[in-house]
Amino acid sequence: MPIYDSVLDLIGNTPMVDASALSPNPRVRITAKLEGQNPGGSIKDRAGKYMIEEAEKDGSLKPGQVILESSSGNTGIALAMIARMRGYRFKVVLPENVSIERRQLLEVWGAEIIDSPGSEGSNGAMERAKVLAADHPDWWFPFQYGNPANVKAHYEGTGPEIWRDCPEVTHFIAGLGTAGTLMGVGQFLKDQNRAVKVIAIEPPVGEMVDGLKNIDAGFVPPNFVDNDGEHLLDGRMIVRPRESIEWTRRLTEVGIFAGIASGAVMAGAVKLIGEGRVPDGGVVVTVMSDGGWKYLSTGAWTGPIDEVVARAERIIYF
Repeated sequence: MPIYDSVLDLIGNTPMVDASALSPNPRVRITAKLEGQNPGGSIKDRAGKYMIEEAEKDGSLKPGQVILESSSGNTGIALAMIARMRGYRFKVVLPENVSIERRQLLEVWGAEIIDSPGSEGSNGAMERAKVLAADHPDWWFPFQYGNPANVKAHYEGTGPEIWRDCPEVTHFIAGLGTAGTLMGVGQFLKDQNRAVKVIAIEPPVGEMVDGLKNIDAGFVPPNFVDNDGEHLLDGRMIVRPRESIEWTRRLTEVGIFAGIASGAVMAGAVKLIGEGRVPDGGVVVTVMSDGGWKYLSTGAWTGPIDEVVARAERIIYF
């Protein structure tokens, strides 16, 4: 194994594992891409790296400049890690009700945290960041929800990796958050095989599943609009918070210790297969967006399920 020049060179090329033991149809395979293996612990390392490198190339991000972004977790952690390594100051607008792990990890990487009201969630943090960016034009605001480099990271990285390792893929399922993963991977896979189905996982309107958004709730990420998401997607599936937590637990049956959004994605995959919407011989590729380490305070694996679901309504875990 080579010695890498930088930890950032370890971003991407994450492993895939067979999770078919969870499939309700033995003639349909499920594979899981383990994005928690990235050095910052999530798939957001890919977007963070691409957004910073693209901005450095085009001159919009200059040495020593302040980076500002809103986040409820993983994107902030990824940007904080990369900013520390590249010599940038990083400020993150963070809902005040995020879990202690989120806040601690951002502090580990030297981020300056700007609190926003927890009741406003990640959308409120985003709006506050927009105001701050307008007030400080000398800061660089990547705006992950509308940054083309976010989508490019997955079109050039995650998508080709999936096609290389699992060219028999028939269905790709991922959570809808910034839309970067779905748009980038989905477009790449369809460019290789138009028959591949791309399915988005969303929470119900008015309910929270960590890291995911329902585009019917009012905010549609520009990444989704700019990449013609309505036509790229072959379906959108609703997964409720309780299902997400139940399947986060079930993932451990195949040795996968992942976050709650990953449980939502697996719940959606199992539901799709169980409804007979994947023909025999199909191969469903799922994205496990991060590892479970940053969720231990939720009690997601060990606490009474009703208590865990109730806590998830008050605390942002992703």
